[in-house]
Amino acid sequence: MNLSRRSADADLRARARQVIPGGMWGHQNAARLPADYPQFFSRGQGCRFWDADGREYIDFMCAWGPMVLGYGDADVEAAAEAQRRRGNGLNGPTERVVELAELMVEIVPHADWAMFQKNGADATTVCVMIARAATGRRKVLVARGAYHGAVPWCNPYPIGATAEDRMHVVPYDYNDVASLMAAVDSVRGDLAAVIVSAFKHDFGKDHELPTPAFAQAARALCDTTGAALILDDVRAGFRLHIGGSWELIGVQPDLAAWSKAIANGYALAAVTGNDKFRDGAGKLFVTGSFWTEAVPMAAAIATIAKLRATDGIGQMQRMGERLRDGLARQAGTHGVKIRQSGPPQMPVVFFEDDPERKKGWLFCTEALKRGVYLHAAHTMFLSAAHGEADIDDALIGTDAAMREVARQFG
Repeated sequence: MNLSRRSADADLRARARQVIPGGMWGHQNAARLPADYPQFFSRGQGCRFWDADGREYIDFMCAWGPMVLGYGDADVEAAAEAQRRRGNGLNGPTERVVELAELMVEIVPHADWAMFQKNGADATTVCVMIARAATGRRKVLVARGAYHGAVPWCNPYPIGATAEDRMHVVPYDYNDVASLMAAVDSVRGDLAAVIVSAFKHDFGKDHELPTPAFAQAARALCDTTGAALILDDVRAGFRLHIGGSWELIGVQPDLAAWSKAIANGYALAAVTGNDKFRDGAGKLFVTGSFWTEAVPMAAAIATIAKLRATDGIGQMQRMGERLRDGLARQAGTHGVKIRQSGPPQMPVVFFEDDPERKKGWLFCTEALKRGVYLHAAHTMFLSAAHGEADIDDALIGTDAAMREVARQFG
């Protein structure tokens, strides 16, 4: 199939360039991807979606993370539609906000309270504001290479931001206890927070799970200094553990930021926190006209309930392992060396001796031609809708793609 000829996609791109700066913005701008990747899509169902020209793909990006149960999940859509008929954005919240806050407090061990926003950058920013309000301090420790949102205080791309926006952000190296301690020492007396990702998932780099020593050191340093330990669980939340990703290593944060998978594609984010930071949270004026919309909250309640009832996280892990095992076999068969890292339900795949990712993007574009949507540099995602047949279908496409990498680079 010749993916270079996309009449509908090409037409939409041309129209978009007239009315949208650059034709699209941010991480969903297909100009950042090889030319064969579509920019526009028409629909999704389960773990599959269709581009504007009607081509079907098995999706391993899951809308960049939000799709966790499957596109168009019947239970989530029924809950959302029932609430939509009653009302969505009113002069204030509906009872859904209380129900969802109660649910978050129930399932998240560190949580004594919850607040809601719209996207991940909202949540991480609110966490930082709460930490500063509670401590009266300014400095926030952020791991080098970590992504916590596209807003000035943490955006890794400097265009449009100033040095002053980040003058109170201090770097350290993830999983490096000595680096973390040195960063704490450098801001002694003015440390408001240490923010940590659920695991090291820097763009274009091998992923690393947090070591127990690092997580325990971060917890101890925050306990000693009175700073907030903030867990950015925006990307990983509800895929690794229902109660928060660091439950897997037995370390609890003071504050956590959630989004992406919380409502199976409906726009919602959350901050959870413990009682130490309740008063700080209560002092803030943070708001948004859409932050208390009821439909996404109804969707979130249904999403969390179904993940718990169906062992959705276990399903994602099993299917991720099936995919990982299959790719490893294919690499061995074709004599290609790859590195797979990250949790199975959030994988990355890199090729050895591929600093410019030429092998990686060749693999992905060849898979794309065969209806498998992958990414050569970003964290990918499994959903609970991925089943054995879907993984096996995808592996047919990746086998042909791996063979092409071997042919061109062997």
